[in-house]
Order: sequence, then structure tokens, then C-alpha cells
Amino acid sequence: MLIYLDYAATTPMREEAIQALTEANKHFYGNPSSLHDIGTKASNLLETCRGELAKLISGEGQGVFFTSGGSESNILAIRSLLHGNVKKGNHLITTKIEHSSVFNLFQQLEKEGFEVTYLSVDSTGQINIDELKQAIQPTTILASIHHANSEIGTIQPIEEIGRLLHEHNVLFHSDCVQTFGKLPINVKTSYIDSLSISSHKLYGPKGVGACYINPQLQWTPYFEGTSHEKGFRPGTVNVPGIASFLSAAQLIHEDLEKETDRLLQLRNHFLNGIIERQLPIQIEGNSTHTLPHILGLSIQGMEGQYAMLECNRHGLAISTGSACSVGKQAPSKTMIAIGKDASSAKQFVRISFGKWTTTLEIDQTLQTLENIISTYQKK
Repeated sequence: MLIYLDYAATTPMREEAIQALTEANKHFYGNPSSLHDIGTKASNLLETCRGELAKLISGEGQGVFFTSGGSESNILAIRSLLHGNVKKGNHLITTKIEHSSVFNLFQQLEKEGFEVTYLSVDSTGQINIDELKQAIQPTTILASIHHANSEIGTIQPIEEIGRLLHEHNVLFHSDCVQTFGKLPINVKTSYIDSLSISSHKLYGPKGVGACYINPQLQWTPYFEGTSHEKGFRPGTVNVPGIASFLSAAQLIHEDLEKETDRLLQLRNHFLNGIIERQLPIQIEGNSTHTLPHILGLSIQGMEGQYAMLECNRHGLAISTGSACSVGKQAPSKTMIAIGKDASSAKQFVRISFGKWTTTLEIDQTLQTLENIISTYQKK
């Protein structure tokens, strides 16, 4: 039996989302930009989805822009806000442990003449609010700080961050791809000016995501002459995919509290199993401010790549970190940022639970890890 514990990388589609995708493809296949009735029918569904998705983050419908996923949402949100506010200055703030789509963008922005401050994190992956405060300059335009880390699950104090940035008139973008549907998000109480979310992290289709930008803010399209999504992005809008995305998003929010409790039980069962079996595994991240479904592990004396491949050989799918960074020779930048040396950082693996994870699968995973570690130690 194959066991899938890589839900933080992507999730299988739930049946309701598949049905929504099929029905929308049958009945709402028109281009929402077309002026005939079939196009208008698709456009009406699109606007309904826009408004309903906004409700899930306590935002305004006109602030929602549909994209191809989280990475595009991050890039276009930051680019569009900078393009519209560049006269305010040239200083930006982010962290050393952002998703690669944000981290790489900021490195590119440095080459374009922007000054960037990369905030450090403590050994659990949290930023220091005082360091953020000291980083703010009169020329600071925007800060991009994720809601939670995709590798170790550490949650940032998002409301405190938002309040501080708001007080200093600094735009606040947050990558919420891992937290949307897992934690309550309120863009108003958290003073979030823009955020990114993705469908395939919550049992919806791949290739669909959304960006929210506060409608009261000024932004300028990054791609000139674009007509789709009010100029936010080019390309025909994927209305069936968006309808499926909304279906999955609404359903995951309906079960949020109950599912969180269940995932916490699975997490605690796994942690207790490590202790009972006396496995040489260290848990990375914050013990209290953490996503329930993500567990970052360091297996002492064993490279994560080896552990992942051995798990795969035994029918267990885990990862060595963010899927967008897999295959690179360098150790995880998150591990380095929390204080690991290069050798220790390479011992990292991530397991992540989801809707279909069971206690039996956790027990089988623990047994598989115990067998792999025992075999490896005998070599």
C-alpha cells in the first residue's frame, strides 16, 4: 500500500472539486471576456467566484484576481504594487526563509536597483519584531513576509507584523499558500495589503490560484496592455478551474476547526511514536506556533535525500522540503537560516499530513523510518 505524506507539496483533488470542474467545463465553457450570452454566463460565474472567495479572507470581491497559482500571485502582486508605488522609495523587506518564488524575485529586484533587507529568524523559524521595526526606513515601500513556512510549518505573528507595517505606511504582502484553508485569515484585522493563495494545496485543481490586493491601494499592471483580470495578468481566464478552486476552498473552510483537531491528533501520535521508538529524529520549527499538518524532521547522521529515496522504495512518499526547490544541490535555506551547518541541513526531510491521512498510516510510517534507520546504522 502506498502512503502519501507530501500534502504540503500538493494534494489530490477532492471529489466535489472534480465534479465542479466537470460541470463548469460542460456549462460555463465560454470566454468571460466575450460579449455574447455564453461569454456573459461564464463572466457571471467568474464574478460570483470572486466575491465568494473574498468572503473567506474577509476581503472585497474587487480585490481578488485569479492566477495560475501561488508563485504567479506572489510575483505579480509584488511587481504590480512596486510598479504603482515606486516613487515612494526603493527599499524592501523580506525574510531569509521565503518561498523560492518570493526569495528569487527579491534577488532579481536587487539587480534592478532596489535595496533589500533580509530578516533573520530564530532557531524555530520566527522573525523578531524588533528587527523588523529597525529594518523599516523612510524609503521602505513594501515588506513580503509569509504567513507560515512551507518546510517546517512555523507560523509568523502576522497580525503584529501587519499592525507595525501599517503604522509605518509600508505595504504588506504575505504568501498564504500554506495557510489558506488551514488557519483563519482576515486581511483587515491583520492589515494584509496583498496575499497569494493556491488551489492545489487544498484539494482543488493545479494551475489555479488567486491574489488579493486591497482595492483602496494603488497598483500598476506589470504587463502593459493586458485586458484580462482588470489588467492584472494576461491569458484567458480559467473559469471552470476557478469554480472548482472555490468549491474546494469553501469545503475546506467548513471543516477547518474539526480537521485542525484531527491533524493535531495525528501530529501528536507521530511525535509520541518517535519518543516511544527512541528514533534519532529531531523536530524542527516552533513547537506551539506551527501548522498542524507540516512536520520538519532532521534524521541524525542520515542525509534527507537518502531517507526520502528509501522511504519511496518502501512505498512512502515524503519530501526533502519545498517541491519548488527540490533537485538543487544547496541545502535548504530555511535550515541554514535557523542555524544549521551545511551538513546538518542536508539531514532534513518533511512529512505533511492531509485529509486522507490515517493513524494506521502514521504507525506504518514510523515503522518504515525505524527500519530504514536501523538498516542504515548497521552499514
